[in-house]
Amino acid sequence: MNRLELTGLTAGPSQVWGGIRLVPLVREAPVAGLRLGREVYEGYGSGVVEVGPRTHYTSYIPHGLVADWSGEGTDSAAYGTQLAGRDGTGSPGSPGSPPRTLTLPRHRHHRLAKRQPGNRLRFLPQHLAMEGYLALHFGGPSTAWEEWSRQALRDGLSPREEDAYLGWSVRGLGDALRTFEIHPGQCGVMVYAADALAAAFVVPHPDDYRLLHPTLVQDLYGELVHQYAMYGAPVAAFGARIADGPHMTLAGLRAAARGQERAWSEAHDTLFARELLDTSYGFDRVYRMGSFTLWRFLPPFLRNGGGQHIGETITDHKGRVAYLKTFRLSEAQIRRGHLLRRLADADWELSRAAVALGTGETELTRRIRDAGFESLLRDRGR
Repeated sequence: MNRLELTGLTAGPSQVWGGIRLVPLVREAPVAGLRLGREVYEGYGSGVVEVGPRTHYTSYIPHGLVADWSGEGTDSAAYGTQLAGRDGTGSPGSPGSPPRTLTLPRHRHHRLAKRQPGNRLRFLPQHLAMEGYLALHFGGPSTAWEEWSRQALRDGLSPREEDAYLGWSVRGLGDALRTFEIHPGQCGVMVYAADALAAAFVVPHPDDYRLLHPTLVQDLYGELVHQYAMYGAPVAAFGARIADGPHMTLAGLRAAARGQERAWSEAHDTLFARELLDTSYGFDRVYRMGSFTLWRFLPPFLRNGGGQHIGETITDHKGRVAYLKTFRLSEAQIRRGHLLRRLADADWELSRAAVALGTGETELTRRIRDAGFESLLRDRGR
């Protein structure tokens, strides 16, 4: 398994709001044996996650997802969920709300993915993927080459941090999600900003999607997505064009409309979604759940390779996607991933890494500093 397989999902006609394009994903039939619910945390999304015996991090965590493969019926989707209003009991304030002074309670989470009673698993969406990216060669130099500082050899790439934008701050996203209808059978959505793929979200069952659709504005989005939505021009809306004729019947109109929908779906898969589906990923297994498996994945970090995404997915025994959530990396994040991969492949020996990158040691040192890894380098008075 090295690619994402969206068998059984069909792209519906896109819905456009300014620079935001939503492409609904409709399933032929729900995925049997798996449901997803939401676990809402009190407060304003501030949480602490324990990822090791003495390691933890603080981040924005408004909710978790609960995967249920018990097969107990449709009611199992609501396990662990809570209703939360816009008054601060689980959801952040909307744009334009007056500023308030708040004491932020921090929910403490034990592990990114934790088994719950019965055949259920609670995991933190997006955090699985981001932790995989931040942990990329986190240990730093494996050999005490003279170029690396004592801090690099002792602590590696510490601290680990990345910036992201809350969905409420992505221009037009909240309005689009609130305005457009949810299609019958819809189990996912592709979100585009200025026709650049911002995120993909897929769940096993239409009822799960209706439950989790509002959470898209609480997700995290990359810097590039925020900029595209803010400064990008409005995109062209989907429009069906059917040739008129004196002998056109109702059945003929219906067939022509379905033909337009099929043409759009094929165009979407060919033009829009290729960067996600044609990429070869590195998958890391997180948890096995009966016939399903929870994975997180990283892209190849190719330079000039177009948009690249990190994410997490649940697949069945045939590798078909039951759940998917992605995060589009910025150009700077791709460059850092590419650089760290090349350094690790060369065992962190600068001369070998420079040859692999087709450059000199001086230029490689400059690139390391420009990437924000200056603390890794030994201070030679330069």
